[in-house]
Amino acid sequence: VPGYGDSPQVEMVLTAQGRRAFLERVLQELGMQRPVLISPSMSGRFALPFLLAHGDRLAGFVPIAPVGTKDFTAEQYRAVQTPTLILYGDRDTGLAPQALQNLQHLPKHRVTV
Repeated sequence: VPGYGDSPQVEMVLTAQGRRAFLERVLQELGMQRPVLISPSMSGRFALPFLLAHGDRLAGFVPIAPVGTKDFTAEQYRAVQTPTLILYGDRDTGLAPQALQNLQHLPKHRVTV
């Protein structure tokens, strides 16, 4: 993920709008049509803004305890019609419960532990 770990900081990814545009560009460059977007951990900062703005461009969404779920409202999540499989580990007592609490507002979701 650009800007995390040892990767260089990229100006574009400093805002949610920039991260959404970055992911949109990646999918466009790869020529992906309606992919299933898998989003573990820090990638939630990119995937969630994209999902909320362009969920109709995805065949499915698989969040795995992503960060940033609290940045959006229940109403925003309820507007997304993308089929979603929420995954988390049974020993993840930190991020997973918070992510689940927010992501459960997605109307077309299932949860797997």
